[in-house]
Amino acid sequence: MFTVCKPVSKLAKVAAALTTAAFLAACEPSGLGGGPSINTSKPVPVALLVPRGSAQSGDAALAQSLENAARLAMSDLPNVQIDLRVYDTAGNPNTATAVAQQAVADGAKIIIGPVYAQAANAAGLAVLSKNVNVLSFSNNASIAGGNVFVLGPTFDNTANRLVNYASSQGKVNTVVVHSNDAAGQLGRSAIANAIANSRVNNAGTVAYDRSQQGVINAVPTIKATVDSTGADSIFLTATTAGALPLFSQLLPEAGVSPATTQFIGLTRWDIPPQTLELPGVQGGWFALPDPSKAQAYRQRYNATYGEAPHPISGLAYDGIAAIGALVSQGKSDALTASALTQNAGFQGVGGIFRLRPDGTNERGLAVATIQNKQVVVIDPAPQSFSGAGF
Repeated sequence: MFTVCKPVSKLAKVAAALTTAAFLAACEPSGLGGGPSINTSKPVPVALLVPRGSAQSGDAALAQSLENAARLAMSDLPNVQIDLRVYDTAGNPNTATAVAQQAVADGAKIIIGPVYAQAANAAGLAVLSKNVNVLSFSNNASIAGGNVFVLGPTFDNTANRLVNYASSQGKVNTVVVHSNDAAGQLGRSAIANAIANSRVNNAGTVAYDRSQQGVINAVPTIKATVDSTGADSIFLTATTAGALPLFSQLLPEAGVSPATTQFIGLTRWDIPPQTLELPGVQGGWFALPDPSKAQAYRQRYNATYGEAPHPISGLAYDGIAAIGALVSQGKSDALTASALTQNAGFQGVGGIFRLRPDGTNERGLAVATIQNKQVVVIDPAPQSFSGAGF
């Protein structure tokens, strides 16, 4: 059983729930291997790779928000100094390769970022021979491994949390409904793997094309599969920007009622807020980061920078917080792979998280439902890795 260490310091401020993230010390000996040796008595050079310079709309704002979040985390570190150096990747793998190499040449002992999977993979390969680890903002588990870790929330993590919760609530048969695109296939695999490691049975899998007609065509098959197997739940990969609104309307109309068949979502159903108005999503289950911690981060960021943070900016805070927690122990091997993957994990802006030796991550998520058009947490996020869902 694993527990999270107590913070080594506290701030008596409104951001107390947030700043715990920066103070959390690792519990376990880090060991050697898979990373550079550092001098913890001096500022630790850390490279932050952001997608500034990209032609993609929104990347400039994302880059600034990531940098802001990283600096916010730095301000919360007690007795740890970080020399943050920011490099622009333009969201491009070739540029990411060049700036990752430049960052290490400039002395970086660890890299945080980039955002996009191909760029993160390229950056990792570029510095692999230099024994430098990369904490990418990607959530694509296919690039994880070696010296590349993904900080983004993964489908596997969410699927495991929700399948375990479903099992605890007596759900024994679920139908997996997924889109035929790459994201849907990854989601299907994550759900299938979670089911295989649980007491829940896979009652069938229904694929659909990501189009209005594709969703319409899939509904009778879903209905028939639920009826023939006696499934008590449906696990959907559909997003609020994609097929979820249509499924939430058509399935009840076809006789698959959320009152008798539990709807479960692999993605967030509370974003955008307008989704909460849909009749078909009422009573559905989905997972989300610890709401109180996430809200504390948003308030702190807004108070500091006068605007709302980008939704993934907290990953930059998490990366700095983890580095600070490890460096605060004063060990020269604080940034090795074995230190980064210590089982106790860290406190992040959305709750506890830990990096796994295979480069993926585990995050402590809450399970929520929608009642009367409001998000209601029905199973709180665990506060340590001995808690629910692990």
